[in-house]
Amino acid sequence: MTIQQVLLLLLLWMWLLHPCRTEMLFRRTPDLRPRSSVGRTSGSDGKALHRQKRGWMWNQFFLLEEYTGSDYQYVGKLHSDQDKGDGSLKYILSGDGAGTLFVIDEKTGDIHATRRIDREEKAFYTLRAQAINRRTLRPVEPESEFVIKIHDINDNEPTFPEEIYTASVPEMSVVGTSVVQVTATDADDPSYGNSARVIYSILQGQPYFSVEPETGIIRTALPNMNRENREQYQVVIQAKDMGGQMGGLSGTTTVNITLTDVNDNPPRFPQSTIHLRIPESSPVGTAIGSVKATDADTGKNAEVEYRIIDGDGTDMFDIVTQKDTQEGIITVRKPLDYETRRLYTLKVEAENTHVDPRFYYLGPFKDTTIVKISVEDVDEPPVFSRSSYLFEVHEDIELGTIIGTVMARDPDSASSPIRFSLDRHTDLDRIFNIHSGNGSIYTSKPLDREISQWHNLSVIAAEINNPKDTTRVPVYVRILDVNDNAPQFAVFYDTFVCENARAGQLIQTISAVDKDDPLGGQKFFFSLAAVNPNFTVQDNEDNTARILTRRNGFSRHEISTYLLPVVISDNDYPIQSSTGTLTIRVCACDSRGNMQSCNAEALLLPAGLSTGALVAILLCIIILLVIVVLFAALKRQRKKEPLILSKEDIRDNIVSYNDEGGGEEDTQAFDIGTLRNPAAIEDKKLRRDIIPETLFVPRRTPSAPDNTDVRDFINQRLKEHDTDPSAPPYDSLATYAYEGNDSIAESLSSLESGTTEGDQNYDYLREWGPRFNKLAEMYGGGESDKDAS
Repeated sequence: MTIQQVLLLLLLWMWLLHPCRTEMLFRRTPDLRPRSSVGRTSGSDGKALHRQKRGWMWNQFFLLEEYTGSDYQYVGKLHSDQDKGDGSLKYILSGDGAGTLFVIDEKTGDIHATRRIDREEKAFYTLRAQAINRRTLRPVEPESEFVIKIHDINDNEPTFPEEIYTASVPEMSVVGTSVVQVTATDADDPSYGNSARVIYSILQGQPYFSVEPETGIIRTALPNMNRENREQYQVVIQAKDMGGQMGGLSGTTTVNITLTDVNDNPPRFPQSTIHLRIPESSPVGTAIGSVKATDADTGKNAEVEYRIIDGDGTDMFDIVTQKDTQEGIITVRKPLDYETRRLYTLKVEAENTHVDPRFYYLGPFKDTTIVKISVEDVDEPPVFSRSSYLFEVHEDIELGTIIGTVMARDPDSASSPIRFSLDRHTDLDRIFNIHSGNGSIYTSKPLDREISQWHNLSVIAAEINNPKDTTRVPVYVRILDVNDNAPQFAVFYDTFVCENARAGQLIQTISAVDKDDPLGGQKFFFSLAAVNPNFTVQDNEDNTARILTRRNGFSRHEISTYLLPVVISDNDYPIQSSTGTLTIRVCACDSRGNMQSCNAEALLLPAGLSTGALVAILLCIIILLVIVVLFAALKRQRKKEPLILSKEDIRDNIVSYNDEGGGEEDTQAFDIGTLRNPAAIEDKKLRRDIIPETLFVPRRTPSAPDNTDVRDFINQRLKEHDTDPSAPPYDSLATYAYEGNDSIAESLSSLESGTTEGDQNYDYLREWGPRFNKLAEMYGGGESDKDAS
């Protein structure tokens, strides 16, 4: 037999030993007094007393859950003291599960359960019982309520809400440090027996962890558990009911525990000495290399700060901590020179930035290493003695004068000769030159401060052994001023004097400019080249002067223009001067001195000619010029019109094609047969090398009879050219200039009219064809006109 069956029999035996729980007899309490005294009594007030009927007394029914028998499970029995056993009473059951889960025998009052009952689904049922008269259906007892309570059995094992738990605990924790709490639940009745009393135990995870039996709290069981040795642990916890006794049901869960990191490991350099190399030409800020200290911790516990704490290169190098890689990057702080120093030694320290005070005893949390940096020699370019040069020179120096010298040296240990040159892009006019051996700069063209005051040159220095490695230096040449320019008038002056001017009258204020720039500033002096009886110059001593008249009245008819030479000199050394000539016109002015007209207008126009008349004359001239231009254009157009020639006579039809031809094979450009056979003219063909001017079909002209005279002339000329050695080549066009026969009309000139007496008769013109009809009408109508008059 199983344990469950033994427990079931034990509970059934206990239930059978208590008949009060298996059968409820609901009777009235028996009355021990005599019936007569029981029937009716009198109280102190003389009223009759009646005995009250007592109600039913109900107790709980108990039913065992998970009944597995084949018959209905017996619950209990209802019985009324009114039941005589003759079947006159009927028992009725109502409430939770009445009629389905619980049934009652109407005659006997026995209650049975029809199926298995699970206490975890419902722990008790409330029902109501009543006894009625079967014939009258009236209750003989009042309805009463009773409870059927389900007795629990241990049929549910403890369960955890999660199959797998995840927890963490810091490494190096002390023994007993709480990790996590797991809790299992049991569906059995906790108030009845030990079915729901759970006890926890650890099945896997010793000796690192333990669990409290009553609470399920998991704690560390070993001291100084190191994450660096082992980080992950898997713990299996068992929960068992019945207080953990034999026969109890159990459930398990898994807890994955991770040891979190603490800073219990100091940083350590893998090497005590580190060697690095760098070329001496490396600029400031160049990264030489890196150092790295390893730390077994992770996250912020492994963060390290690097610093240079000692050595002979503390002022030459820096170290920067790279946060993402936790490396120390060593960089150049100052320029290096292989010829000055070739080896530097640094002492570098690495220290944790986050230190846990609990683990000071494991420290110190820092480490040091020695870094040796070797400087490598590089063929360096030349080095100038200065970063820039400034030379000042006067503009009047002679060609070839040295204005300054630049100096450079080879910084390498094996000094190499230096060659200097000028960057011609900075001296396009080639005003300067440089000596390639000693760096002396001299002039090759004259200097002029007024053209360019500054010259910005670039000098290139290169080693003779390595000309590709060069260095440049700027050279600024300032041209100093020399008084080599004479002052001149500041502007062009249009000066006039009125005819009615008086002596001492101001007619012009003049000033001067000078291209030179003396240190003390400009100072000009004005004077006349010779004594002038008409005008004088008065110096204002502020670099201006006034032109004044010396006499009264001027006449533009006598002298229309005066030329006044003015001498302008400066105050610098050597003194420069120039003579400027003022042209003074004599003009007619009004009473206020405003100019009205000058001598040039008077000479061009007659006296009294107004401005309107001048405009009219100009318009007439313009109109005449336009007429002349139009006439010339019409005349030129008439020259371009072709002459009216007879289509039958081809003697004077000379056509210029402007075509050089394509050789002997080019017979399309010019067909000599046309001249030999004039009848071929009617068969005109379009040239292939010229686009026709119109798309109209050419009009066919009547063919002319064969002219034997022309043919004989051409054949004669052809023979002459064939036998002439000086004749042009065969593909040349020869002009024969055929003049033709005499005209049958003889001369039409009027020169012979004087030799004949009387009028001539021109009626024969009408016989020449329709082309001469117009001419015949013109000459033939002379007599009729005379007669009409």
